[in-house]
Amino acid sequence: MMKNDFYDTQPAIEVDDLRVIRGDRVVIPGLTITVPAGQVTGLLGPSGCGKSTLMRSIVGVQRVASGSVRVLGRPAGSAELRRLVGYVTQAPSVYGDLTVRENLGFFASVLAAPPSDPDRVIAAVDLGTHANSRVDRLSGGERARASLGVALLGAPQVLVLDEPTVGLDPVLRRDLWRLFHELAAGGVTVLVSSHVMDEAERCERLLLMREGEILADESPGALLERTGVADVESAFLSIVDEAGAAA
Repeated sequence: MMKNDFYDTQPAIEVDDLRVIRGDRVVIPGLTITVPAGQVTGLLGPSGCGKSTLMRSIVGVQRVASGSVRVLGRPAGSAELRRLVGYVTQAPSVYGDLTVRENLGFFASVLAAPPSDPDRVIAAVDLGTHANSRVDRLSGGERARASLGVALLGAPQVLVLDEPTVGLDPVLRRDLWRLFHELAAGGVTVLVSSHVMDEAERCERLLLMREGEILADESPGALLERTGVADVESAFLSIVDEAGAAA
């Protein structure tokens, strides 16, 4: 995919004063961020900090109390974004009673993707030896890769990936991160959430989140330089301590 004029004019994702309430709990109290187009941006923070809620808001499947979310210049969840945004949830989003190939073939038809797309995607997520296996007979990591494959069908311009590398072995994690960067080099915006801080250095940009708020928004190198520590986890703890002292 070639980069077009959109990537030079505005961010791929714009979140303005987003407020989300679930039950009696304010999950996101009023968050404003932009996500650059054509980059790998990491959304990092501990479990329960609001990462998944923010991602659901960006995809347009989360009810919000107030604020706005725009993706590729359109309101999140708009019908015209359905073929432009790929989304991977933490739970596998494929049919257990179908094979990997059958799942990808079905979703490819829904997206009007090229007939060759399932084979391309199977190779990209390294499921060639399991292409004809039922999903409910795969390991957790293999099911996660099948879900990622669905998100890669067609020509998504934005990929929203919620913990896509959890439970994967180091070699596959490395290969998937290489794929994410290849996609970004072709103009795709990749937003990846993780609670594993050592994955942060694989990102071009970091959003560090805690209790529904963004504590830092910068490159890994700039974050380490600003905090004067050796790794992102130490930087995150330093920022948390700093925020606590200022409260």
